[in-house]
Amino acid sequence: MKKHRILIYTLAIFVLLIATGCTTKSGNTNVTKDVHKKKEVENQQQERDNFLVIAHRGASGYAPENTFKAYNTAKSMNADYIEIDIHMTKDGKLVAIHDKKVNRTTNGTGKITNMTLDEIKKLDAGSWFNKKYPKKARDKYKGLKIPTLEGIFQHYGKNVNYYIETKSPEIYPGMVDKLIELLKKYDLIDKDPQTKNVIIQSFSPKSLKKVHRINPNIPLIQLLWYTPSKNGDLKEWKGVTPSPNEIGPKIWKEINQYAVGIGSNVFYKGKSVVGKQFVQQARNNKLLVHAYTINKKNRMEKLIKWGVTGMFTNYPDKLSNVLKNIK
Repeated sequence: MKKHRILIYTLAIFVLLIATGCTTKSGNTNVTKDVHKKKEVENQQQERDNFLVIAHRGASGYAPENTFKAYNTAKSMNADYIEIDIHMTKDGKLVAIHDKKVNRTTNGTGKITNMTLDEIKKLDAGSWFNKKYPKKARDKYKGLKIPTLEGIFQHYGKNVNYYIETKSPEIYPGMVDKLIELLKKYDLIDKDPQTKNVIIQSFSPKSLKKVHRINPNIPLIQLLWYTPSKNGDLKEWKGVTPSPNEIGPKIWKEINQYAVGIGSNVFYKGKSVVGKQFVQQARNNKLLVHAYTINKKNRMEKLIKWGVTGMFTNYPDKLSNVLKNIK
């Protein structure tokens, strides 16, 4: 009888130990899952904290693009960066305007490369906005001028961050050198790569590589523009990459040698040209992804969930609100 009790007690202890072990193991698994989940949430939060709200040509949804009114509005909305497009005048001055010609956004006509700065200064760069967007029209927009890049630096100094695009650098010899000179003059090139007063973007790999050779501390963004070809395949405008579905590690590695990220269109005439997989591939290859130009709330939300690290928008206040609500 005594032997039976001992046997029963032994079996009971054995079963208890097994049960305890299973519980502990299960508990450890749950703890591990919780830790991973917490880490994932923390990473997502950190990415959103580092997310860049880029005011496209300034807050161009509210004021004439690439004017001080648009830049001031973006600054008042706490945009992380104001985007500035630059061209070069006949007499070698860098001016803030998107198109090669002044026709669309001024009361003048002609190519910037054929005009002097004095001629550029005489143009009205604001009234067109009032005509095109009567509900947003303001008397103060009449007679606005095309600013020089140096004038922008003089006005804001280090009180804003600049996201500068070299437009058509192949037709402006010396553009990159003049840009670097101005950045040095106004002490806007940071030695610490974590501090980014200035980001330079371009569709031209050659232009970006030249900047990188001159000063590797300046963060660079390779711009991409995808459009459907006649046979329906997607084609990158400058041939920097093949179709988004055909990009392999080699292409990403090549871009990574001189740039910290890419700036890409996501939509073309309302239809998606790149998807979540494209974004994740770039991210997995240690590249930032800045999408342009996103003005609708539902698209902003979608791209943030895809993992883009910044967005160009005409409405920086709208994008900031979307980010707050997602957090």
